Amino acid sequence: VQLQAYGGGSVQAGGSLRLSCLASGGTFSTYHMGWFRQAPGKERQFVAVIRSSGHRKYYADSVKGRFTITRDNAKNTVYLQMNSLKLEDTAVYYCAASRALMPVTAYGYWGQGTQVTVSS
Repeated sequence: VQLQAYGGGSVQAGGSLRLSCLASGGTFSTYHMGWFRQAPGKERQFVAVIRSSGHRKYYADSVKGRFTITRDNAKNTVYLQMNSLKLEDTAVYYCAASRALMPVTAYGYWGQGTQVTVSS
């Protein structure tokens, strides 16, 4: 499956962005989907994952209550709604797909990343 993430940009702290990730070349509804991020000089970290059915979602503690992951299997797209953005949310955000929901190391299909920059 091929993944293309988009929707990043620059926003002030407290603002919102919605990332999208379009999948192609596979049966999207059979993949669990995740969002990850990598800040400069830091390792890639888990942000949120959603089951293939969309019925279960899991979030990193740092984004709980602020970010929401959703998916539309009819549109082969997974979304990440990011509200109340903080400076520390600045990173390149990647979407990924996996046949296994966890662990995060199971995610073998990756998009190209989209930059999110939060400023004060």
